[in-house]
Amino acid sequence: MEKLYYTIGEVAEILDENTSLVRFWSNSFTKYLKPKRNAKGNRLYTKEDLETLKQIHYLVKEQGMTLDGAAKKMAADRKKVDSKVKVLDSLKTIRKQLVSVKKSL
Repeated sequence: MEKLYYTIGEVAEILDENTSLVRFWSNSFTKYLKPKRNAKGNRLYTKEDLETLKQIHYLVKEQGMTLDGAAKKMAADRKKVDSKVKVLDSLKTIRKQLVSVKKSL
């Protein structure tokens, strides 16, 4: 069963980053990210928000772009960025499975 909302801590864990960076990106990319807030004011991210954060993470951390450069890239061709992120996620999943098989041998 898939979750409807992810807390900022869960998102940070998925991205392997700290919560302050996720919060900073949320504030910097308001055009693409609109996290909901619960009664306490905590940010709650949807699956779409998580995918957007993965795209930002790919552009900034793996491609070395600035925040402005990442925003321009997402505005220009977001589908291309999304497909690259999905391929990387698939490769990471395959790698985890292979490492698991290797350990079990």
